[in-house]
Amino acid sequence: MQELGFKHQREKLVENELRMLGIRDEAVLHAMLSVPREEFVPQEMQEFAYRNVPLPIGLEQTISQPLIVALMAQALELEPEEVVLEIGAGSGYAAAVLSRIVRDVYTIERHQELAETAHERLQRLGFDNVHVLHADGTRGWPEKAPFDAIVVAAGSPGVPASLLQQLGIGGRLVIPVGKEQDQQNLIRVIRRGADHFEYEELGDVRFVPLIGEVGWKEEEKIEHPSLPARRPSHKPGLPEMIRDAAEPIPSFVELNLQPLLDRIGDARLVLIGEASHGTSEFYRMRAEITKALLEQKDFDFVAIEADWPDAYRIHDYVTHKERDEPHDWEAFSRFPTWMWRNQEVLDFIHWLREFNLKKRSAQDRVGFFGLDLYSLFTSIDCVLKYLDSHDPEAALIARNRYGCLTPWEGDPALYGQAAISGRYRSCESDVTRILQEMLQRRTEAAVRDGEELFNAQLNAQLVADAEQYYRIMYYGSDDSWNHRDTHMVNVLEKLLERCGPESKAIVWEHNSHLGNAAATEFGKHGQINVGQLCRERYGKDVYIIGQGTDHGTVAAASNWEAPMEIKEVRPAHPDSYERLMHLSEMNAFFLPLTISKSPQLTTALAKRHLERAIGVIYRPDTERHSHYFDASLPHQFDEWIWFDETSAVHPLTTKQRQEHEPAHPFAIIDR
Repeated sequence: MQELGFKHQREKLVENELRMLGIRDEAVLHAMLSVPREEFVPQEMQEFAYRNVPLPIGLEQTISQPLIVALMAQALELEPEEVVLEIGAGSGYAAAVLSRIVRDVYTIERHQELAETAHERLQRLGFDNVHVLHADGTRGWPEKAPFDAIVVAAGSPGVPASLLQQLGIGGRLVIPVGKEQDQQNLIRVIRRGADHFEYEELGDVRFVPLIGEVGWKEEEKIEHPSLPARRPSHKPGLPEMIRDAAEPIPSFVELNLQPLLDRIGDARLVLIGEASHGTSEFYRMRAEITKALLEQKDFDFVAIEADWPDAYRIHDYVTHKERDEPHDWEAFSRFPTWMWRNQEVLDFIHWLREFNLKKRSAQDRVGFFGLDLYSLFTSIDCVLKYLDSHDPEAALIARNRYGCLTPWEGDPALYGQAAISGRYRSCESDVTRILQEMLQRRTEAAVRDGEELFNAQLNAQLVADAEQYYRIMYYGSDDSWNHRDTHMVNVLEKLLERCGPESKAIVWEHNSHLGNAAATEFGKHGQINVGQLCRERYGKDVYIIGQGTDHGTVAAASNWEAPMEIKEVRPAHPDSYERLMHLSEMNAFFLPLTISKSPQLTTALAKRHLERAIGVIYRPDTERHSHYFDASLPHQFDEWIWFDETSAVHPLTTKQRQEHEPAHPFAIIDR
């Protein structure tokens, strides 16, 4: 069933990106649609297969970004009966695309391991008109010449004469050419006669170097990062400008939050992010800011990136509404347990309970709620428990309708697969009817049941949204991500509505949920997030804070449902915001972005850089592709908090629930 998700992502890439970015050749677009890029990348890279970026394939080589493959194919102006030579087979992906346009493709790869793997893969996938040769590509393939078109997928210091001579009359050669190995211009050469060649420049690109007899020599090769085309981005003096504008944080003991509180002003929503789900300093700082906001600005509740019923258990505790009956499940006990079951969160919960007891009346106590939607079956139990107590007849009906989902309790993702494939009927109408009936109880029972009814209604809403989530998650990560973040904002709005028109909230989530998605590469792909939706709905009443680090340790897993490890966080990428902050040579600081001491700094930082995001999974070996994305920091956040060196959270031991939720989107970039 994963193929359905890849197919949907492939369609979105072609229609929403390639076509919009200038690919007009329908034969090229059709070929891009027909070739499964996920088959041409390492397994650990498959989830990134339809991002428009190059990806590593081993031996310091990359698979080109889809846009480059499409642009070069379009520049060749191919016809169905033509024969093409490709230099640099790599994984075989570009050759596979070309093979869907022309009669035959001959492709050369200098790395024997890559050549053999590409040949096996192409044969296995049925690309029978692609012929692979392990050889020096700069010499071409004279035995098969002349060629109608030649494409070179590596940067050359010049156009090899050997390739020009293997072009047929009227043939086209497309090649990256540059005197520097890390900068090239894409050139198209058309052979008009025996010694007549026309040259045309198509634009700046960046490829790995073309190594061979008439290319770069092996000993001349420089280390080349597997990145899309980009130029050095750090202007001289930026770290110094950051140092001048930053407000130092000497320590948590000497923490002065008043300037930050002044900048927050009368904001109704304060969103406090984190660059990982396992860094102690992020949790501690978020807690300290929250305490100050509660003490000085009368906020009504804290809402976190966690499941509603789990957080509601904590809500009962901090508002002194513990239930008499025993619970048969542990809060925050599904993977990743350390995300909320850690000492840093526990310390805040104890503080909040005491604050509510000493500072607030019973009706004004600060709440603690979860916004997420992964507690499908726990929420079903909560709805049924409410109905059992208040309307046993309705409980029987609801239990029957929710029974549609019962076969999938062990793994809700399998329900989504079965429903979209038609092997099992959708439960959408069943859960929607229960939600509608629960909401109709508002006028009848709101006064009588109050908060208990509200809790049941929110659980019913969660079940309906989770059912839909599991059905759409196989259409691609963008759709499921958008559904999830929209759910979280809708729950937040319901909480604000319940608390009154003057209510105020503090939100704890990952940077990738709270930093405005419109200012990131994900926004270009159609993703939205909590921060963007809040900004659109509440405008200047929202203050968004992000946090970041350069190096240290983090609590994370290597794979979904794998054990937690304490991992070393690598020093930041040279082209990242994190590297800029590190170069300021300050251990920790607040950096105002929208209310800045230096408009020049804000303007300079607005230029896009890489930004790091570590979810509950951290894979240092693929960090550039797994954990970095392009962003404009001042358009994401109002404030940035920096800790140069950080340490892992301190997890609490807990009994794991026998429940296997699927890898929801925050596993990698909070995905």
